[in-house]
Amino acid sequence: MARGLFLSPHTKTSSHFLFQNSIFVPSTLSKLLYYPSSSSSSLRLLCSSCNQENVPIDMSVYSETFAKRMAMVGLKSHHSIVLGVSGGPDSMALCVLTAAWKTNSLGIAAQKNEFVDGLLAVIVDHGLRVESKDEAHLVHRRVTSMGIECEIACCEWSEGKPKQGHLQEAARQKRYEILQSACIRHQIGVLMTAHHADDQAELFILRLSRNSGVLGLAGMASVSQLFPTCPDLSTEASSSGLLLVRPLLEFSKEDMYKTCIGANLEWVEDPTNRNALFARNRIRMMLTDLASPVFRSELQALIAACRRTRLHVDKICSNLMHQAVTIMPEGYAVIDLGILSPSELKDIVLSKFIALLLQFVSQRQIPVRGSASKLLLDYIRTSPCKTAVTASGCYLCPAPGSKGTKVLVCCSAGADLTLELLNPYSTEGNNSAISNEVEQIIANGRSYSDQFPQITLGRQFLDLTSSDSILAEAKREGILGESTYKSIISLQREETDNFKSKTNIMLENKVEHKVEYTASAPNKVLHPEKVGYFMNRFILKWNLKQTAYTSFSMNNSSELKDFGEERWNFCNSCVLGDDRVARIRCMVDADWLYLAILSKREDSSSVHREELSLSMESRVTSNINLCSAYTQKSAEKALVLLKSIPVAARRALPVLVNMDGLLLSIPRVGFQHCPCLVASATFKPKVPLGGGYSSFL
Repeated sequence: MARGLFLSPHTKTSSHFLFQNSIFVPSTLSKLLYYPSSSSSSLRLLCSSCNQENVPIDMSVYSETFAKRMAMVGLKSHHSIVLGVSGGPDSMALCVLTAAWKTNSLGIAAQKNEFVDGLLAVIVDHGLRVESKDEAHLVHRRVTSMGIECEIACCEWSEGKPKQGHLQEAARQKRYEILQSACIRHQIGVLMTAHHADDQAELFILRLSRNSGVLGLAGMASVSQLFPTCPDLSTEASSSGLLLVRPLLEFSKEDMYKTCIGANLEWVEDPTNRNALFARNRIRMMLTDLASPVFRSELQALIAACRRTRLHVDKICSNLMHQAVTIMPEGYAVIDLGILSPSELKDIVLSKFIALLLQFVSQRQIPVRGSASKLLLDYIRTSPCKTAVTASGCYLCPAPGSKGTKVLVCCSAGADLTLELLNPYSTEGNNSAISNEVEQIIANGRSYSDQFPQITLGRQFLDLTSSDSILAEAKREGILGESTYKSIISLQREETDNFKSKTNIMLENKVEHKVEYTASAPNKVLHPEKVGYFMNRFILKWNLKQTAYTSFSMNNSSELKDFGEERWNFCNSCVLGDDRVARIRCMVDADWLYLAILSKREDSSSVHREELSLSMESRVTSNINLCSAYTQKSAEKALVLLKSIPVAARRALPVLVNMDGLLLSIPRVGFQHCPCLVASATFKPKVPLGGGYSSFL
């Protein structure tokens, strides 16, 4: 096996190094340039692409495979693309292959001193090492010399740099945030990364050690949708988000090196990739010791079989979502059990279906697992449905009037309340062009996948519930040989032991991390003319109209309140105070009772007496001055609309209250406490039903 060079963490100066197996570099690599740093543990290796043996590398093979993968995901050469670039051999190979695919020639743009049209490389400087800034500029020069426009984005760790044990995870999350931001800023709908077959193998072993099922073992998708944190306020329709494309999943790590060598490129090796503290690094080094052609081929064949199974399950779930689920504008879902026929579905399909639906309703990305998944399977399969259950931030119960043949899925009243303030001008009009292009690419990808019958082959693992049974079945089917089977079992056990040891340490230190989450609790206060995003589901706005009172006026309604240069008329019943702010919460049963009282009373004093009888600490106790006629009419209309909404679903509706807790508005049903107050709540979930488009071809 070919050996690689890296600088030892024990080296005192840059003139000493060790030969190790932890970085695989082909023997054709002969020139190594060292990038010194102030810390011996973070020395950076800059590798050149000299080919001492003059071994010819047929770049056309890589270019043809790359072009095929791009066609499979629906991309054409005129589409604009953002490349995530680190400077390693993977991302540098991605750069050269993408540029060649766009121009149909290696280096044609660089030869003309031009940039490849519609191609932008983004280098993320995490700022976690002293030398990272200089390295980012070094990579920037390399990428621009290839004819690719490039920019550097620096991470800002406002809450402090991540701790060592969480460094890779935190860096990954920050990196994707920055890359998505670059896509939106440049109005580019496609983000491309350089994940390859060896990364897929590492993820397989990692998930195997966590006892993932076949859906998890399928690994990374070739293409999937990413959705921005902030919704597009310029359109009522949901945004298509961005596409994350991984066109190198058929390429090995060795292919990455050979591509760089064939294109005469230099790259750098990241020293953190050797740190055994991180699970992926440990697995990478273990896999290197087993890197025989047979082992690699059989492992990739098993991953491909898992991917076909996942693709099959995803298609079934997608059809069921369209046929058996109705999404209501108040944010809840209705499952028609007659159409779903849960008793006829395999566990793996029904579990995935339920998980996707609950993730949509709750807008949480944490999947349903373990005992909760089994509980939900049993619940959905009980017909007719007669009870209620709470799981994964959702409340499930029989739909009123359905006699248990339909199930409501509502956001749980006990769910974590979040309110994110949005800039109404930051995304206006920015995402419409992106959405149109993304939708076209998705349509192209689906059209391509429909041409292939291999989807029907992905059924061999449908009845298997554990990772051990999947390995055993793969061995029985001849996908894995005896030697590869034993090697994978050995890797699984070793990493499982490492995971258990790390878990025990984390449990021992659990108390130390409790404080980190309390300080960042969101403030659920919304000022007029501001835009809030409530629980990743509702866009909220409210304002006070600058208008004179009409026939709804009451005693003191002519009183003028002076705010700066403008003079506002507003009702004292709002009790907003000089700061004019409202709090946001979910609807409670007392709000329904309060509306019933308002709809029947015309005199303010009697309403106040009824309010006190509710025994709610948040109700104000004096100076209630209602615009009686308006409030009564508004409450009556709201009650009519509320009757059409199941009680369980009402509890997830957003309401506005003043600082003392007095109900001001329930926007979804049109209730406003006075004519000066105007509020709206638009249901616009961050992630669409089904979690967005993905392809495991």
